[in-house]
Amino acid sequence: MLTEDRFLKIKEIVDANGSATVTELMSQLDASESTLRRDLRVMDERGLITRVHGGAVAKESASAIITYEKNLLERQSINTEDKETIGKYAASLIKEGDFVYIDSGSSTEIMARYITEKNAVYVTNCISVARQLASMGMKVYLLGGEFKVTTEAIVGEEAVSNIKKYNFSKGFFGTNGVSRKRGFTTPEMREGVVKREAMLHTKEKYILADYTKFDGISSINFCSYEEAVVVTTGKIPSEYCSDKNIFVVK
Repeated sequence: MLTEDRFLKIKEIVDANGSATVTELMSQLDASESTLRRDLRVMDERGLITRVHGGAVAKESASAIITYEKNLLERQSINTEDKETIGKYAASLIKEGDFVYIDSGSSTEIMARYITEKNAVYVTNCISVARQLASMGMKVYLLGGEFKVTTEAIVGEEAVSNIKKYNFSKGFFGTNGVSRKRGFTTPEMREGVVKREAMLHTKEKYILADYTKFDGISSINFCSYEEAVVVTTGKIPSEYCSDKNIFVVK
């Protein structure tokens, strides 16, 4: 494939998904890592895409993206009452025999405190969630990989490789942004890749999001808006309330 043709294809992929990792581009374009990293650098210089660590994001949303991520302690103190309501309901969705994935995040960590179903198996990339579930006598597996301090999450290629062997009946995910156009997003590439892979291996997908996440866009897309059910509270923007994938906890 000629260089300019490859540029067009890369832009199509990035624009369609909002973002793309080098690994994803390698699999779709049959090009080497070094070639694609060079392509992304040139395309960024031309203003075609915005290059980020590990990949690229669409230029259209680059000026509006949220790239700063609060640490877990900061997020635990924000909208605690709403997160308690969301987490308690989400925990009630787990039934006997479920094989459950639980993502990292302040909402999923609160959810873990309310889980009572012991006849289910849990997999997580969040150390605090694994600790909580294990202390309650649950069967839990922790993904291996790189430890990310700010979110206490396990990320990276090894974590993605671990997920590939699983097929989850239900999955519960945190998000930094909820947008009809850009879907569900997170600021950091390594964590976004793990979320995306887990989504691909999950039958019933649930996003736990308080009202502050709506209309927010972070740099990395990990799931389209229609693919998951959003568990939230009644404070969300009114235009979202009629959407079929929105479940408002009373």
